[in-house]
Amino acid sequence: MKRYGVIMAGGSGTRFWPLSREARPKQFLDLCGTDKMINLTIDRLQGVVEPENIFVVTNEKQADALLQITEGRVSTEHVLREPAARNTAACIGYAAVELLHKYGDGVMCVLASDHYIKDEDAYRKVLEQAISLAETTDRLITIGIKATFPSTGYGYIKSHPAENETYRIVDEFVEKPQAEVAKMYVESGEYVWNSGMFVWKASTILEKFRQLLPDIYEYMMKIQAAMQTPEEEQVIKELYPQIPKISIDYGIMERTEGVLMVEGDFGWNDIGSWDALPGVREADENGNILHGDHVIINSENCICYTNDKLIAAVGVKDLVIVESDGAILVCAKECSQETKFVVQKLTELGKEKYL
Repeated sequence: MKRYGVIMAGGSGTRFWPLSREARPKQFLDLCGTDKMINLTIDRLQGVVEPENIFVVTNEKQADALLQITEGRVSTEHVLREPAARNTAACIGYAAVELLHKYGDGVMCVLASDHYIKDEDAYRKVLEQAISLAETTDRLITIGIKATFPSTGYGYIKSHPAENETYRIVDEFVEKPQAEVAKMYVESGEYVWNSGMFVWKASTILEKFRQLLPDIYEYMMKIQAAMQTPEEEQVIKELYPQIPKISIDYGIMERTEGVLMVEGDFGWNDIGSWDALPGVREADENGNILHGDHVIINSENCICYTNDKLIAAVGVKDLVIVESDGAILVCAKECSQETKFVVQKLTELGKEKYL
């Protein structure tokens, strides 16, 4: 059966402002110090999905830049352009319809464009297991990550083992919990982190849309009817912004019985905000993560990131200091998740040049 890599790359990464902007979102950044996040995501599929079967769904305003950044890794016709952001259900439904109508049914490996994977060989083995399950069971498959600490920034999955099988059966999905609850989850051994990686047949997920999200399914059928006609682009531009906003988790995963889970332990990190960088980049002897030109004196556990200007820090601890494109961010590391509120405030103030 055909295998497809479907990479979701439409987000803006507001928690990485000011480095991340509307025209240069998180997935276009080199946060790990090795390559752009989108390129790392594509390259680690090598040996699992053929390069010609990799698709990327992105915002139409970012599509041309994405094609330049990925340097020939994805063909132009495999970049699906969303005229409006409608959350992950629409993104995945659009990809499923595109694959079924133009290329034929196959297993979709649905992946985020901006995750870090330390052990790529172990990652590929887990992906192969999930693909095999999708081919033989017609189930929805998710990948859970062994929880190594009680994170309040991740969702969790509770599951139980399937008899005489290596996979597990999902009991429930849980949104980001409070610290005490997260600690209980990890200690129980019954919960893993929700990676947001999914594997299923295109036909299987589209049937779930028909059953559980009929309003979105109707839009997808109208888009499908226009595919490979002169009206395709115009129909997508007209209909897509009308699609209800809902995540695949809320719309389908949490409402489906018998979801299967393959557990992975391959050094996963979704790099959700600035304070996640210590998990993917080496620190100096004082615990500082440094990028660009800097002078750091008597300072500990700071993140200093600059592209153009010098950053000097003296006698500070646990700060995030970032300079990029005429803007400077200074915040406590423990507040780095709140950087998204800066973007909201800039929007309210009409300071578009900083977005």
